[in-house]
Amino acid sequence: MGQTDGFLKYNRELPGSRSPKERVKDFKEIYDPFPEKKTKEQAARCMDCGIPFCHNGCPLGNIIPEFNDAVYRERWEEAVHILTSTNNFPEFTGRICPAPCEASCVLGINKPPVAIEHIEKTIAEKAYELGYITPKPPKTRTGKKVAVIGSGPAGLAAAAQLNKAGHWVTVFERENRIGGLLRYGIPDFKLEKWVIDRRLEVMKAEGVKFQVNANVGANVDAAQLNEEYDAIVICAGATLPRDLPIPGRELEGVHFAMDFLTQQNKEVAGDKVHGKISARNKNVLVIGGGDTGSDCIGTSHRQGARSVTQIELLGKPLSHRTDKDPWPLWPMTLRTSSSHEEGGEREWAILTKEFAGNNGKLEKVRLVNIEWVIGEDSRQTFREVEGTEREIPCELALLAIGFVSPENKLLQAFGVETDARGNAETEKYKTNVGHIFAAGDARRGQSLVVWAISEGREAALEVDKYLMGSSRLPSKDDSFLNVATAKEI
Repeated sequence: MGQTDGFLKYNRELPGSRSPKERVKDFKEIYDPFPEKKTKEQAARCMDCGIPFCHNGCPLGNIIPEFNDAVYRERWEEAVHILTSTNNFPEFTGRICPAPCEASCVLGINKPPVAIEHIEKTIAEKAYELGYITPKPPKTRTGKKVAVIGSGPAGLAAAAQLNKAGHWVTVFERENRIGGLLRYGIPDFKLEKWVIDRRLEVMKAEGVKFQVNANVGANVDAAQLNEEYDAIVICAGATLPRDLPIPGRELEGVHFAMDFLTQQNKEVAGDKVHGKISARNKNVLVIGGGDTGSDCIGTSHRQGARSVTQIELLGKPLSHRTDKDPWPLWPMTLRTSSSHEEGGEREWAILTKEFAGNNGKLEKVRLVNIEWVIGEDSRQTFREVEGTEREIPCELALLAIGFVSPENKLLQAFGVETDARGNAETEKYKTNVGHIFAAGDARRGQSLVVWAISEGREAALEVDKYLMGSSRLPSKDDSFLNVATAKEI
């Protein structure tokens, strides 16, 4: 590796951010510029650890020590080549990935881990700056046609890989803009949409076609797609949200988190939004402690909420690992996002009992503290803490408690069988319908963007094998060979 004592000489350092008071006034990304010299120092912290657990922790199998070394030596073209051999969209993951690779970093055993996510973003941005990311259409075409349904990270990754293999690819998106979860589910203060548009221009120039306002099963006939395309890849996501069926759920002011976030993203993009869900001057309750809930907090601050409270059914996480989540497993520790830094209250081990109001409008929510115990069947359960039931003022409640499955009308339109959870049932990404494949959340359930990209890439490999009998596309299982393989395709 480059600087053998880098992990001893330099401390972990990340870009600073605009002050919370300033950044809540807009929806721009929050981070300040970071000197290239400092990024080089962060790359120098990567150890010659022998067994790169970070590589295993990454769902894409990114070849992390090698691109860190290239950054340290300022070999940007080499760093770009290594990174893009396993990751189609490092400009996305470098901004919004929770970085399971960093949780598996060997240096992280007794020191702060290497700043892998920041380094990844820097490589991607340097690649655009220096002209290393340009359209690279395939040299030959197979004549095969593939339809990709859904333009989120899984769909885009599948489309990019299948196009690279020489197939004619068309992506169908039911919304009026391409990007799926990236476009409509992630706020602009985490991912500005010009980042997506920049990549889409490259993909279009490479030959990928996109159709918007194309709702398969509604205004696009599934049977017609079956006739026109040699293979179909369903990457529609797990868009059916988990509900909270308690008294008062029907009141005006109780909404799914994704409806709230999508409307705001559309407004930022310049679309007209009718019946907007607004947090302005309201007491907001965010139910759910994950990333979606955090995004609701940041969006509520920017809309001018009177107060914001986030509650979670589970107990408060510890600040350190235990024997239940040792390194290199993902640590189940307390995390504070940029949205939490901007204000609001957080509470754990809280059960939502009832939404209440007058004239059909939400005015308050009844809550109670709970404690988690081991039940008679040896399973963990909870019980209410006597004397803790209370009401809090609330005019907007946002349900951020996860997603159940794909919207199965799409799967039904193609005759695709589902598993017990309602996801597409597959074997090596192939469904029960011979020419139809599935990837991403539609197949594995709600997950991370980085997993969606991995799924799209792996599904593309299987589609290519189905169409051609074999494939030269890289597999995650052979990611250390991907650098050489990518040169040939």
